[in-house]
Amino acid sequence: MTSNDRAIKKFKAGVFTGRFFLYLFLIMLAILCFTPFYIMIINATRSTQQINLGVSLIPGKAIAENYRAMMNSLNIWRGFLNSMIIAVPSTILSGYFGALTAYAFSKFRFRGNTILFWAVLGTMMIPAQLGIVGYYQLTVKLHLIDTYWALILPTIASAATVFFLKMYIDANVDYSLIEAARVDGSSEFRTFNKIVLPIAFPGIATMCILNFMFSWNNYFTPLVLLFDKNKFTLPILITLVKGTFKQNIGSQYLAVTIAVVPILIAFTLFSKYIIGGIAAGALKE
Repeated sequence: MTSNDRAIKKFKAGVFTGRFFLYLFLIMLAILCFTPFYIMIINATRSTQQINLGVSLIPGKAIAENYRAMMNSLNIWRGFLNSMIIAVPSTILSGYFGALTAYAFSKFRFRGNTILFWAVLGTMMIPAQLGIVGYYQLTVKLHLIDTYWALILPTIASAATVFFLKMYIDANVDYSLIEAARVDGSSEFRTFNKIVLPIAFPGIATMCILNFMFSWNNYFTPLVLLFDKNKFTLPILITLVKGTFKQNIGSQYLAVTIAVVPILIAFTLFSKYIIGGIAAGALKE
């Protein structure tokens, strides 16, 4: 064996060792991240007495009792439905109109384009809590208070979605495609729907998942704008569960699990879109 062969063999051994420890670290990190959720799900099946005894990795047998105690005072599934009614349209609207706005900023050259884009980005620096008083007054004047629309319509204007999708369209949609469509007589909306939208779908899917998670977990805005208990979302009902069942910790864990599991499932199923969309949006030729 020559010195060159020994060097190559040593290099390969070093690469294998590095990958082994990297994969081992990632596996440990994944277990560490998933453990709190696993314990939460396990505690949803245990009684208060069992939970007070300490942490356990084995499911209990008190899930039916916890469920009955929770449903006797609060209809958690009504809150689940309310959250879906708000989150699904919000996600669709933010994805479509965010992409449409991003397409305009990316491919149209008009006076004030840069200024308007930076104005949109500037809204990302303003906490939503600062504008809640003005928005509350606006919803009252528009007779939207205590309605789902007060929570759905504002999602059309999502600055984060516009920013990300503009970068994505800049990187992945060639201007020659749009010019060719215009030469063929295609309208701007048809060009967007038939050409831009399919190409930008991974990026749109990425932002839709993140927007769905935000809308699903939103607590502050529904708390301010909704007064009818039949319209309360899951985050609000979970807070009520904590206040109602101070002595029944298992019911609290069960309510939180019902709220979190859909997010975990959605993230697990569509995580490849998040990773692929962010990676593609970060690259520009």
